Amino acid sequence: MNLKQLEAFVKVTESGSFSKAAKLLFLTQPTVSAHISSLEKELDSRLFVRNTKEVKLSEEGKQLYQYARQMVELEKEIEQVFSKDAHCEEKCITIATSTIPAQYVLPAILAKFRETYPDEQFRISENDSCGVVEQVAGHMVDIGFTGTVLEKKHCRYMPFYQDELVVIMPNTEFYQEIQKRYKTATWIKNEPVIMREEGSGTRKETEKILRKAGIMPDTLNIVACIENPEAIKRSVKSGLGITIISRLAAEEEIRTGQVLEFPLQKDESSRYLNLVYNKNYQLPAAAEHLIRIVKDFYPDAHMGK
Repeated sequence: MNLKQLEAFVKVTESGSFSKAAKLLFLTQPTVSAHISSLEKELDSRLFVRNTKEVKLSEEGKQLYQYARQMVELEKEIEQVFSKDAHCEEKCITIATSTIPAQYVLPAILAKFRETYPDEQFRISENDSCGVVEQVAGHMVDIGFTGTVLEKKHCRYMPFYQDELVVIMPNTEFYQEIQKRYKTATWIKNEPVIMREEGSGTRKETEKILRKAGIMPDTLNIVACIENPEAIKRSVKSGLGITIISRLAAEEEIRTGQVLEFPLQKDESSRYLNLVYNKNYQLPAAAEHLIRIVKDFYPDAHMGK
């Protein structure tokens, strides 16, 4: 048994996938599989229960995980103690964020953070909300920012900003008439719709809103799925279709009349942007400082589940 085998075992356990573990470890999937197979032979135990959809720990695997996790963490601690860059690493926060927080909320927060704690650094990766939560749950980053809450073991959410989703439309006579005539969003099912990508928090919340309005998402005339909100807004302005988008993202275009807004029911259209972290791990001091800055910016921020 060696640390490479245990590290592969821990990564497969936390990511729930041999392929994801391989990417995280910068190894090939056959190498990860070989590490696990060797470990199972040495311990004479079946560590995982595999099926076509997921990989779960067996009872023996659950026992081993408690020890393996400690050994991998201890290895990291030893490396940090003897690393010349250890002090720098402690002050560098790793952040995963979904698109809306990344583009419209985080810049001001991080500018204040930098002003208050000039010696501390941060590294940011952008992903959809599902990807962000996966990274937090797998302890691949210190903190995440998402546009929705996804049930994931060990994740604790802090809702900090109440956003609103709105329909935006090309500013044409046709849609001006819709804006005047309709009181509810039922007309959406007859129009070409631009959606965010699968895994997006905005898309997840959009589908909730549509179902509440009696519109099944799979009945929509979806003409495009686009990741970037700026590209979506340009597509709406050019007449490609309509979309449901964060008011944060479309505020300027609505205010200047570049697009038309169709407001949704207030009780259905609001959603929170959330800060999320893994409650099973001690946050570094720099991450605690960032949370303090978020709370200073948004005094109503509160810890969720």
